[in-house]
Amino acid sequence: MKTSFAIVAALSASATMALGAASGIAQDAPEIPGVVDVSRIQAGSYATDPAHTVIQWEVDHFGFNPYFGLFGDVEGTMAFDPANVEATTLDVTIPVTSLAVVSSGLREHMLRPGKDGGSPDFFGPTPPAAKFTTTDVRQIGGTSAVATGDLTLNGQTREVSLLVEFTGAGKNPVNETETIGFTATTDVERSDFGIGYAIPMVSDTVELTITAAFERQP
Repeated sequence: MKTSFAIVAALSASATMALGAASGIAQDAPEIPGVVDVSRIQAGSYATDPAHTVIQWEVDHFGFNPYFGLFGDVEGTMAFDPANVEATTLDVTIPVTSLAVVSSGLREHMLRPGKDGGSPDFFGPTPPAAKFTTTDVRQIGGTSAVATGDLTLNGQTREVSLLVEFTGAGKNPVNETETIGFTATTDVERSDFGIGYAIPMVSDTVELTITAAFERQP
């Protein structure tokens, strides 16, 4: 019995030391600069951080599995006031040639010219940049809104509504710039934009997921 008490005491001491060490590590850990706190947002003009703003698209491939790709280098401006969210204006440009997919062969297919002088299957080698400009913003919660606007893609313009969620605000420790972040989701029908290749084998519906960082301008 004495031996058992000694083992328990030793284990308790070890656990206490481990908890103390973990507590010390937590206290020494740097504070994450971004927090979901609306009071941190400063009203003003913002511009995208292109290195950290990405648009993911997803389609169904032959009914077997979803397939993903990305557009990056997104540039744009936003006028934003947390006290008047519905007055927000947003204007962004998405270079289609920034398309990134795992398969280099698929990227080449999506950006190659049409066969024998015909129309390309997807975008072609010199596609114009896509654009999105808001026409209406409606706040639906403390950190959520619906942003409706005109999406121009492949030379076609359609109205699209995005479900937007505020994800964090604070000062970027790298460049000392006040930064705010959002995610947004929507579905579009690619046939509405003149991209009908392989429907329905490859789904007409494209799910878009956007993650965006905006930096406050002087």
